[in-house]
Amino acid sequence: MNKGIVLLLSTAVMLSVLSGCHADNASEESILKQTNTAAEETEILQTEQSQGHMVEISVVTTFAGDDTNAVNYKEAVEKWEETTGNIVVDASKASNDEFKAKVIDDFENGSEPDVLFFFTGDDAVSFIEADQVVTLDEIRDLYPDYGSNMDESKLPAALNGKKYVIPVNGVWEGLYVNKEVLEAAGVSVPDAGYTWEQFLENCETIKALGKTPIAASFGSVPHYWFEFTSANYSGYDEHLIMPSTIEDSSAQSWIGGLLDMKELYDKGYLPVSTLYADESAVFEMFINGEAAFLIDGSWRMEDIARSCCIVPDDMTTLDEAALDKKYTVTYVPGKEMRNATDLIGGCTMGYYITRKAWEDPEKREAAVSFVEAMTTDEMVSRFSGVGAQALKQQPQVDLTQLNSLQKAGYALVSGTTSWTSTVLSNIPDECSEQLLKNITQVMQGRITPEMAVQNYLYTMQALNAEEVPSESQ
Repeated sequence: MNKGIVLLLSTAVMLSVLSGCHADNASEESILKQTNTAAEETEILQTEQSQGHMVEISVVTTFAGDDTNAVNYKEAVEKWEETTGNIVVDASKASNDEFKAKVIDDFENGSEPDVLFFFTGDDAVSFIEADQVVTLDEIRDLYPDYGSNMDESKLPAALNGKKYVIPVNGVWEGLYVNKEVLEAAGVSVPDAGYTWEQFLENCETIKALGKTPIAASFGSVPHYWFEFTSANYSGYDEHLIMPSTIEDSSAQSWIGGLLDMKELYDKGYLPVSTLYADESAVFEMFINGEAAFLIDGSWRMEDIARSCCIVPDDMTTLDEAALDKKYTVTYVPGKEMRNATDLIGGCTMGYYITRKAWEDPEKREAAVSFVEAMTTDEMVSRFSGVGAQALKQQPQVDLTQLNSLQKAGYALVSGTTSWTSTVLSNIPDECSEQLLKNITQVMQGRITPEMAVQNYLYTMQALNAEEVPSESQ
């Protein structure tokens, strides 16, 4: 019998005794009867487990479809089932808006799973506010070693500041480099000490060569640049503090970031089509050697590597020499409050244990066991690869099995000094959509950065007002 269950049952008995002391009709006989009943329940559970009693838990994750970890997850689940004798009823789906909506709907209808691998930002607000998932602090009251192999500072927090999840793998955003363009311009590949001033000088040199310095679509996906430029002024500690007035330091960080983005636009360091081109078009500019720099996520590595395959999209025909000659990934230039080695990314998803499972002693025990098995050092090393993770110890990765771009990504993560999540994943969709649309207006000079931030504040205030019931209600 796990110590967690014994401790919980013992606590229940103690509470029964204490409450009995304050009841008018309490007696030693009734207290003894309650104690004996709890002891009998404990003995029954212990006997069931010793006899291989099977527990069934429902689990939902995003490790499905084309997810590269779908196979790893399936194998890990099968191993846990074989080891424990328990059964997982799995309903994992690929991560998309439909998946997110289904998860939220299940919580609202009382059909949530026992264990959920899900996001920690705005997407999780509804079931967190409804107290339908359990905090790490509450879990650790009964299971002190839960997640003890994780670096506490890297565990993602929800918008209320509390921590609920144990992560496996995460993502990062970095500066991809077309080395051939840089070489032609006589520009060195940026390193960990890369500054914003050096970046601007390099962009001017590349522009003089007749190339586009930055492959970016400010009309379609400006958020990569907004996150880094605003973090330059906020620093790691305050990046996720959302402004409530235009005078807030966080609002000023956003304004500073937008001003720097406009400087890049005004100096012609972006594609001439940046305000209307889609993401795929600017990515092709980078791949075709028309642009030097591209900020994108760790998920882009495979797409870039595929461009070096002898047979299109067949990774078994990857020309590793060509990949090494053409591309690498490094740190986004730092400025003011942010070092280049301070990254946007980290683990924005993880395993939740739901309140429904927690209040069932058998399922509680199985859910904790399951999450612990899915988040060991060995398992995280397998799932995270060259992505972000939250382990105390650096994952053991066989570098001989990586191509040069993956090795560069691994070095990027290994040299990271801090992680921070994205602003836009931590604010309501209505606010992020409005802010992104306003970025185009700022670039064109139709509105000021101050007006863009103020528009965000108006949208946020309107949403908050909708959530407050009127007096007539």
